[in-house]
Parts: sequence; C-alpha cells; structure tokens
Amino acid sequence: MPRVEVKQQVTAADRRAVSTVLETVGRAGVYPFFESGAPARRVLAWEPGHNGPVGFAHVSREGQHWALELVVDPRSAAALPAWDALLRASVELVGREGGGPLRVWVHDATPAHDAVAGSVGLEAERDLYQMGRPLPLEEPSTLPTRAFAVGRDEQPWLDVNNRAFAGHPDQGGWTPDHIRRLEAEPWFEPEGFLLHEREGRLAGFCWNKVHHEVEPAPGELYVVAVDPDFQGLGLGRRLVLAGLDWLSRKRLDGRRLGRAILYVDATNPAALRLYESMGFDVHHVDRAYVGVVPPMSVPSP
Repeated sequence: MPRVEVKQQVTAADRRAVSTVLETVGRAGVYPFFESGAPARRVLAWEPGHNGPVGFAHVSREGQHWALELVVDPRSAAALPAWDALLRASVELVGREGGGPLRVWVHDATPAHDAVAGSVGLEAERDLYQMGRPLPLEEPSTLPTRAFAVGRDEQPWLDVNNRAFAGHPDQGGWTPDHIRRLEAEPWFEPEGFLLHEREGRLAGFCWNKVHHEVEPAPGELYVVAVDPDFQGLGLGRRLVLAGLDWLSRKRLDGRRLGRAILYVDATNPAALRLYESMGFDVHHVDRAYVGVVPPMSVPSP
C-alpha cells in the first residue's frame, strides 16, 4: 500500500516533489486547478520502490468550506490505491481541523473513484469535460480586444464575471482577493487576458493561460464569458476565436503552442455544441464530489 505523509509546512523539497508529479501528469493531459499561492496543506503519497511521490492532495479552506484536489500519476501501478489513501488521509485531516462542507476534484474520474468517494460519505456533484484541439485555428479573429490592465480593470472584470457566473459553484461570487491571488501566479500574463468593450463597458472577456509547467506546453482558454447585457450577439464564439488567435501567436522559447484546451460543464449543452463546432473534442472527465465531514475529536497530548 502507498504511504501517505501530511505536510503542515511545505518545504522546498516538497515543492520539487510536487513539481515532478505535475510534470508527469501534465504529459498525460492532466492540469490541476489549484492556485499555487493559496494557503493549503499538502498530503503526499509514496509508492514503495518509487524514487518520488506518485501523487498528492492539495487541501485548502475558504471560510467554513474545504476544497480538495487529488493528483495521481496515472502510469503508476498503485494509482487507485494511492488515490484512495490520499482521499482518506485528507478527509481525516479536514475532520481533525473541525470538519465542514468539502468539495473534492478528481481528474479522469471512473466508477472506481465513485465507489471510493462513496465509502467516505461523498457523492458526485458535477462533471467537467476537458476539451482540446490542435493550434492554430484556420478561422481568423476579427473581434477588437485589449489586454487587461493590472490596477485598473479588476473591479469591472469582477462585476462582469460575477454577473455571467451568478450561482456558479466555482467561478461565481469572486472577490478582489481572488483576482489578486491569480495576478500573483507565475503563469499570469495580462497580455493574454483579453477584454472586449462596447458602449464604454466591458462586454466580455477571454482569459488565457499557458501551462509552462509541462513540455510541450498547451494553451488554455481559462475563462470565457459575456456580460448578460450583451448576450445574444454572438460574442461567445468571437471571444473564443480571439483567445485561440492569441494562443496561436504565443511563443515559448521561439516555438508555437501546439494545442489549446478548455473546461466546460457537462450540463452546458450550448457551450459543448459551440466548442465541438470549433473542432474541440473531449479528452477526459474531471468530477467533483461533495459531502460534509464531521469534526473529529483530537486526543489531548
């Protein structure tokens, strides 16, 4: 069985170990969601005879809600046992720290993951499809956009984002802290954060992200949205084209990006039809599980 290790403080060696896992899973097309600068606990899984960890869990808390993301090397012979051990150790960690509502993200989920999640009181909530297509796209972009201006565009962007994703469990209800945290991420590039304005207002945006942590690096359409006041004008497709055009022109060490990816909710058929019409297909399914972890009494020392 894999050995798990809960890290209250993440060392430089731990960060190197996590980077190794990220590089490995990235080559398999898995790109974790978590923000590197967000306060979090890490749980590492080690397989006997393996030089480094085969997976890790990223456990973070916002208010009374907990978020957990599990990342495991899919090539490991102990991939599912490592996932099982990471999940149980993480749920126990949440319980020791007071418990509460928990959302768990799993990449490339299967019925086996459903069964393990159910055994610790979690149930499937929603699926995200990771979709991708080669770059470049033959269709040019004609939509005028400008780059996001740090220090000026945060509030207008938050207003549009929260209106477009009202009630969304992940993207809605963002605060200035959310955007400031992402601006501090090493992948953040204002030049790839494209804003489209109409009538003196922000009408929509396409925020792009390049996954520098893997080789070859894909480009991601990180968030695309249209203000509800400007929906019905065909801006969604044109914003996607603008994002793909920017990614196609992006260079890393003099080389073009070869692939674009995005994530779309499985219950959003209109978006799925749009992306499929632009040559995207589903690579894998990421699944969120939810539940409430009861507080666990901690023995006195």
